[in-house]
Amino acid sequence: MAEMGSKGVTAGKIASNVQKKLTRAQEKVLQKLGKADETKDEQFEQCVQNFNKQLTEGTRLQKDLRTYLASVKAMHEASKKLNECLQEVYEPDWPGRDEANKIAENNDLLWMDYHQKLVDQALLTMDTYLGQFPDIKSRIAKRGRKLVDYDSARHHYESLQTAKKKDEAKIAKAEEELIKAQKVFEEMNVDLQEELPSLWNSRVGFYVNTFQSIAGLEENFHKEMSKLNQNLNDVLVSLEKQHGSNTFTVKAQPRKKTKLFSRLRRKKNSDSPPAKGNKSPSPPPDGSPAATPEIRVNHEPEPASAATPGAALPKSPSQPAEASEVAGGTHPAAGAQEPGETAASEAASSSLPAVVVETFSATVNGTVEGGSGAGRLDLPPGFMFKVQAQHDYTATDTDELQLKAGDVVLVIPFQNPEEQDEGWLMGVKESDWNQHKELEKCRGVFPENFTERVQ
Repeated sequence: MAEMGSKGVTAGKIASNVQKKLTRAQEKVLQKLGKADETKDEQFEQCVQNFNKQLTEGTRLQKDLRTYLASVKAMHEASKKLNECLQEVYEPDWPGRDEANKIAENNDLLWMDYHQKLVDQALLTMDTYLGQFPDIKSRIAKRGRKLVDYDSARHHYESLQTAKKKDEAKIAKAEEELIKAQKVFEEMNVDLQEELPSLWNSRVGFYVNTFQSIAGLEENFHKEMSKLNQNLNDVLVSLEKQHGSNTFTVKAQPRKKTKLFSRLRRKKNSDSPPAKGNKSPSPPPDGSPAATPEIRVNHEPEPASAATPGAALPKSPSQPAEASEVAGGTHPAAGAQEPGETAASEAASSSLPAVVVETFSATVNGTVEGGSGAGRLDLPPGFMFKVQAQHDYTATDTDELQLKAGDVVLVIPFQNPEEQDEGWLMGVKESDWNQHKELEKCRGVFPENFTERVQ
């Protein structure tokens, strides 16, 4: 009997819920058709919009944080594999093997600690923050249903009052149901009216704490990782010093053959006769006098008897034909000047050593030191910065520069940026520029990884 009674109560409750759903559905239809008014609260609707926006932003932040943690874990695995590879190739008789192994262990522990702290201080806090949203969302939906019940009870009470035949018993019962529905709705509405703005304002502090935690953890992680990397670098430097004879040869990055620059060079050479002494536009081979010029500069003043009238300076293999002509007799020698031609003799006597001094000083620091011509040399148009060759480079095409270790190159932009290949720069050797001052004759491309920037 008790079981049947329990079933009877359950059946009655189900019937009551079904009746409520039908009443709510009917009320919503009437409201949409405009046959029944709807109670609205614009302030609360704004709070609901803010709540939905806050939920969307929090859900996205949680998703991105999980992606970040997955990336940290992947980086940890990649770093671990890389260190394992280093341990395998590090031979037992090499110095620093134990130190390298210890660094690898600390590296692994640092990654694990970083990941765990991100979980504890960011992800778990994020989960706690979002954990309150489902309950509030459910209460907002329930408040909406209670509002429909309230409107339905209000409309039913109003219809009974305006009926031609009034039934006082029904009116009293409808009034009682209206008061009950209104009380339930207002209790839920008041609680949410206080809770939703408070939740909306709390987002600022939560975002600040979350990103501060992530930024602080990442900063400390990179500081500690930097120390480990520095220690590993010291170990490898020590290894390199012991086995310094087996150096790794630097090779130029492969270059796509850009034909436009070569065509321009060939067209210029075909339109104008070649300069004296320049029999071939191809770069000189390694070991030739033109490839390795030897410049001698006498810093001590020569005695007066050493200068013979009409004597010409010897030609240097790296000196252009025009400079050789100047040295050989285009300008009169200092000893052949008339006593009254003081200014002309000073110009003639200082112009010839200037070529030699400029060529010598360009290989040092790009400035002329001493003498009346002291000062910074003129730079080519569009000059960007200087680089110094760290390795010899043998040109393989007519538009490339032949480099020797120590050569200083003035880097200039490409006339057409589309012609620039990755890893290659355009420039003119400083010594060539000081002699010729002609970009079309001296400029060329060279591999960037063979040089080091000096200015």
